[in-house]
Amino acid sequence: MARIRSKKDLLKLQESILAERRVDKPLITLCSGTACCATGSDAVAEAIKAELKKQNLDVVFRRTGCHGFCERGPILTIYPQGICYLNVKPEDIPEIINRTVKSNEIIDRLLYTDPNTGKRIAKESEIPFYKYQTRLVLGDNVRIDPRNIDDYIAIGGYQALAKALEDMTPEQVLEEVKKANLRGRGGGGFPAGRKWEATRNAPGEPKYVVVNCDEGDPGAYMDRSLMEGNPHRVLEGLIIGAYAIGAHHGFVYVRQEYPLAVKNLTIALDQAREYGFLGEDILGSGFQFDVCIHRGAGAFVSGESSALMTAIEGKVGEPRPKYIHTSESGIWEKPSDLNNVETWANVPLIIQRGADWFRSIGTEHSKGTKIFSLVGAVNNTGLVEVPMGTTLRDIIYKIGGGIRDGKKFKAVQTGGPSGGVIPAQYLDAPVDFDELTMLGSMMGSGGMIVMDEDTCIVDIARYFVDFLCDESCGKCVPCREGLKRMREILDRIVAGRGREGDIELLKEIAQVMKRASLCALGTTAANPTLSTIRYFHDEYEAHIKEMRCPALVCKDLISYYIQPDKCIACLLCLKNCPSGAIEGGKRKIHVIDQTKCIKCGICYEVCPPKARAVVKISGKPVPPPLPESEREITKRKK
Repeated sequence: MARIRSKKDLLKLQESILAERRVDKPLITLCSGTACCATGSDAVAEAIKAELKKQNLDVVFRRTGCHGFCERGPILTIYPQGICYLNVKPEDIPEIINRTVKSNEIIDRLLYTDPNTGKRIAKESEIPFYKYQTRLVLGDNVRIDPRNIDDYIAIGGYQALAKALEDMTPEQVLEEVKKANLRGRGGGGFPAGRKWEATRNAPGEPKYVVVNCDEGDPGAYMDRSLMEGNPHRVLEGLIIGAYAIGAHHGFVYVRQEYPLAVKNLTIALDQAREYGFLGEDILGSGFQFDVCIHRGAGAFVSGESSALMTAIEGKVGEPRPKYIHTSESGIWEKPSDLNNVETWANVPLIIQRGADWFRSIGTEHSKGTKIFSLVGAVNNTGLVEVPMGTTLRDIIYKIGGGIRDGKKFKAVQTGGPSGGVIPAQYLDAPVDFDELTMLGSMMGSGGMIVMDEDTCIVDIARYFVDFLCDESCGKCVPCREGLKRMREILDRIVAGRGREGDIELLKEIAQVMKRASLCALGTTAANPTLSTIRYFHDEYEAHIKEMRCPALVCKDLISYYIQPDKCIACLLCLKNCPSGAIEGGKRKIHVIDQTKCIKCGICYEVCPPKARAVVKISGKPVPPPLPESEREITKRKK
């Protein structure tokens, strides 16, 4: 690779790369993110290479980053038609090559099927999951090989860096980011430009810039997918930020569980150094900067800024008191700027297209787009990028395709384990930093868990408190002891041992944690409990006062029994019961012995639909077993 020394050299390189690429050639792209690799993307890739070689076809094959529709992987897209095939297997490849690539025929069984209309959709751009998104940051994932820097340069990569270094002073770059009002996508929503400015103006050298790729929220993987699929976009943003701040060394903090992200990032760093985007005299500007990777140990609390910086120093990842900000005293007590992956990935867009363009997207106080991981009881799960201000309803129903199995929407939890639970009456609320905070939740890093009518809200609060209790570093008393006490109370409630005054005690503990905890983990850990009490107070009351779980989820509050008038003596429940709790026989009504029942629900699942004899109840007395004389089934009319 020849070292690039100016913006002119970069443009010439882009032209030469594009000149070598024939746009009239068919192009096959295969999603090779972690999710698709887990479902067989590697085997599919080998099958594609073998088939193309066997038929000696002049077709371009490119393994790309995450396409976002992770549940339907491996995902294969054929251009220029834009035909998208889902759940592709190696044995499908010969048919795809022969029918679609060579003959332009569609293979119906591999297409997306709309769960509401049953319609099959061939073009990726017409699939609702993609159609209603605005993929400014994620969009390039489907176009480039993350291990080939030329792919990134071909679509305009590093031109924002060249513009910043040749045409702008550090102060002008800083002002452009401040004008854009780019707010941190890692959870706090603090304006990135103001943080950069504080680090730049803080006394002390050297200064550091850091990429936070330590997302530990259950179900969230936005940063991982960006780092796997387009590491050069993140690096470009980081170098621009370092130039504006006056930093000459950067860190990328990646959690241990992201091996593919580390692999692709390592390759990207080596390629960037070879082209001269990292190192000394970058693009002939005299600016020098380099980056190293720090692998985290997987602690959730290390996503917090001061804990992350403590971990980089080689110490236990614990937060520090915030009377001095990390922008003034961070890594080794030097000024340090920390932003998450998605925040850095937005920077090249702002510099290249301008702050006014960026401000034209989103709401008054929340600009640009935001990536969410849409998971849970929704038909289309995966990574979703939408403009700030898009409603929850549009995300869940237009992009997500609505609730699975035709069930009712109950709530959505945003912001990870420290976020809040938002009920159905706020489905039309716009999603931005301020609106979610007003609703008792938060943006967080972008987790979005959809719940249907079969979800127990009290159990959901218990789950998140349990998670945070285990992940708390234990350094401060309000968080360490407060979470333990909340977990004990919630465990009691879902077990049917709730007490009068438990709800008030939960609220009191939560308020102490919000006011007195050392870091953001503790101050926000009460959100799941407070928001569920606020919107689903009646469910707490049902658990405590009526000993009843309305959603029929909490095992200690439910029972299974067989309706005598509906039992057809098919023996299915008896044969499948793991605890031997069911009595009966041929032509005898079956009865569940409640003393032996472990409430696994298997009998409920296997009972034939035509009978529906086994029922699940809550808060009601279970009928006593039938006398032996009444158990014999008489011949029933069909």
